[in-house]
Amino acid sequence: MNTTHFEFGNKKTSTESIYNTVRKNSELKLGEGSRQAIEKCRHFLESEVKSGKTIYGINTGFGHLCDIRIGEDKLGQLQENLIRSHACGSGDWVPDEVSRTILLLKIKNLSLGYSGVRMELVDRLQTIYNSGVIPMIYEQGSLGASGDLAPLAHLSLLLLGEGKVKFRDEIMPTSRFLSLSGIAPLDLASKEGLALINGTQFSTGYGVQAVVKAGLLHRLANLCAVLSLEAFNCRIDPFSPLVHQIRPHKGQTVVSEEINQWISGSDLKDRKKISVQDPYSFRCIPQVHGAAYDLIQTVRNTIETEINSVSDNPLVFPDQGRIISAGNFHAEPIAFAMDHLALGLCELGSISERRIYQLINGHRGLPVCLTRDAGIQSGFMILQYSAAASVSLNKQLATPASVDSIISSMGQEDHVSMAANAATKTYRILQNTFTVLAMEFMTAVQALTLSETKGLSPQVTEIIHSYRKIVPQLETDRNLSEDVEKTKLFLKDLLERWADEF
Repeated sequence: MNTTHFEFGNKKTSTESIYNTVRKNSELKLGEGSRQAIEKCRHFLESEVKSGKTIYGINTGFGHLCDIRIGEDKLGQLQENLIRSHACGSGDWVPDEVSRTILLLKIKNLSLGYSGVRMELVDRLQTIYNSGVIPMIYEQGSLGASGDLAPLAHLSLLLLGEGKVKFRDEIMPTSRFLSLSGIAPLDLASKEGLALINGTQFSTGYGVQAVVKAGLLHRLANLCAVLSLEAFNCRIDPFSPLVHQIRPHKGQTVVSEEINQWISGSDLKDRKKISVQDPYSFRCIPQVHGAAYDLIQTVRNTIETEINSVSDNPLVFPDQGRIISAGNFHAEPIAFAMDHLALGLCELGSISERRIYQLINGHRGLPVCLTRDAGIQSGFMILQYSAAASVSLNKQLATPASVDSIISSMGQEDHVSMAANAATKTYRILQNTFTVLAMEFMTAVQALTLSETKGLSPQVTEIIHSYRKIVPQLETDRNLSEDVEKTKLFLKDLLERWADEF
């Protein structure tokens, strides 16, 4: 484990700090004041239960069963039964980095001091997280309301010593992990099972990973665009500050400035041009990439609000002497955010594929299919097909999940957000877009190599030089899928270095 620490609790936290905490395996440390808030909340909850009041989810059944009163001697069993009965997810396993993010967000949510759980529960979750374990959570099962119930139930099985985890790169029963780690299972008390599975941490965990990676991909998209601009010998007039001063969308300005930084030191502006204008996929980079930038920032703001909020139910307010049953578990804000992020990622992939298409068409002095012996060699012909297939799949996945709803719990939960579906499909779109950008990177570098362009900026020259040590120029046809995977590994390393700058 890394010896760096991440302080959780009432301190406002950014998406980037959560992302880097998971990425660097930093240990969690409870922030000042959180312990007192958690214990105060729990003490008030216990006093209310002892007073004989009927409180939803604490001494009643759940959902449609909310009118059934539960005896005080069975409140712990009620909570453990809740976890077991709701652990009915299906599909693929959640990616490791998302699973760890979900666990971290659940700990942070409980530490804000409005859920009524015992300090012992938060301490146990902290110990589990700091062990480096990865809960095995199924991808499907949440409707995005009443909390991400099924996925969070699979997460919570860990406390009971049930379910599966990944530990030391091995998937194993949780009971074995607990034995290896010297951690005992925990008997749940009143409210704790409900607090564990209420909340939006599954959808928001995907959201944290997706929005931070989207920001990194946006920077990569600008780099790929620069390589394509150079290879296609484009005009740089569309990146003039004069253009963006009179249409001052922030993203448009930011992208234009970043493109100009990448080409600083290049002779692109001085090269003789063949065409009066460039295709939209080159000329409109500031407008398209810029709109995606603005969208990513909007989504980031939504996700940051959510990770610093309480999405439990019922909510405990000891200072006001109230326990309130409300709807903070409803994930509509996350559903909308993820659906919108999907659109931005789709557009980054779509315009990237169009630049690939332009580069292989034999225009502006570049050989058709970027091979010197077209006909006997197919070169990059089918790479464009592959990129187009990913882009089209993205379009199909981008259908909004948030407009859907379905009745559940015998009508008690009659409108749901589908945030989990929005989040998981957006994560697929993110991965597809990264693949398309890697293909553009490959294509543009091949085009630059064949055009023998020398006057690139020092920073671009250095990147290409490093890349060519891993993926050599395509001289004769070969299995390009292997080159794509090598390119993705190269670019992942570049994104890691950029993430270190947060």
